[in-house]
This record gives sequence, structure tokens and C-alpha cells, in this order.
Amino acid sequence: PRSYRDRDFVWWLGVLGLWDLEVMEPGKEHVTIAVSGSHGGFTIDFRELAHRGVTLVGLTEAFEGKTIHFTDDLSRNILDGDTSYLSLLDAADEYVRRNGLDLPEEPKARKMLADPECMTHPIREIDMTVSQITSIIWATGFLSDYDWLQVDALDGDGKPAHQRGVSSEPGVYFVGLPWLSRRGSSFIWGVWHDAKHIAGHIATQRQYAAYCPGD
Repeated sequence: PRSYRDRDFVWWLGVLGLWDLEVMEPGKEHVTIAVSGSHGGFTIDFRELAHRGVTLVGLTEAFEGKTIHFTDDLSRNILDGDTSYLSLLDAADEYVRRNGLDLPEEPKARKMLADPECMTHPIREIDMTVSQITSIIWATGFLSDYDWLQVDALDGDGKPAHQRGVSSEPGVYFVGLPWLSRRGSSFIWGVWHDAKHIAGHIATQRQYAAYCPGD
């Protein structure tokens, strides 16, 4: 949630120790959180988007001429999101109870809208001609490319080779990478842990470099 019981989700992930998770759970490598900061901030509700007219579909599976085929995974993905969302609320409620905090209850946070038709009767294919679709914007994210980095600091897959941001190449460091040392490594909220570690490493290496026996 964007916020819950008068606390921002950043605060909740902090007190629950979720920013500092060091091991990725299977299937949870992607750490993007579906929230928005506009209009004061709110939780992205995919059911609400559908009820407001957005057509939700599953993963794009294939193209045949002008026909797009989708996998039947939309409902499962949304239900998996519900499970993750509700588990965080449960953990937050338990934290409040265990620590005796005086935070207002928020029962409406657990209310779900009815499943939209695109969930109960998922669209498996769309004929672009019939639907008069003339343009597609692929919002599929991006891949990192480090080919421009002309140093011996990449592994066989072309990804940064490092130990908590410290590469084997002198003077080359990495910060901001997903799961560099923890879940929060790629977020502004969490990158400071790695930046502090690397700054300390640089300071230590400078001390070694300046060392002269007998001084």
C-alpha cells in the first residue's frame, strides 16, 4: 500500500525489516512497488483501473499477422498481488499490536473491488484491425548494457562482477543495482547503505596506499 494506518509504505518496509532483506525469495526478484506519488499518493489498484475503463490482459504470448495472443495469467497475477498486499497489512497490524502503537485502524484498506470482466472472462487474443489498434507502446522496461565500460569488471554475461559494489577493477564501484546487497539497494531509500560501505572501502584503500613503513 502507498500508506497504511497513518504511515507511509517506506516506513512500514523499514520497521518490518523488508528493505534489508538480503536474499531474494523465488519469484520476487522484481522489486517494483505498485504505488503512485501523484495527488498526495495512492495505491495502484488494478481492479479499479479496469472498472475505470482500462482493459487488462495477461502476458503477451505471440503475434500472428495482426492478431495478438495473451497468456491466461491475468487473474493469477492480480491474486498473487493481493496475497502480497494483504500479507504486508497483516505484518503491519502485528507490529502495531506487538509494540503497543496508537495508530488508527484502517479496515477499508482490506476491501477489494469486484473482479472486472477482464479477470472473469480474460481476453486471450485481440485482432488489431477489428479493434482499430494502430499503435502499440511497449512499456516492458529495459535491459542494462555495460559494453561501454571498458574495464575488466564484468562477468561472462556482461553484468557487473562485484562484492557489495566493489569490483575487482581498482577504482570501479557500483551502486544502485537491484539486490546489490539488499532489497533496498536500487531505491533512494536504501542505496545509502551501499554508498556508505563503498565510501568506507575507498577510505581504507587510500590509507593502505598512503602507508609507508617507518613513518
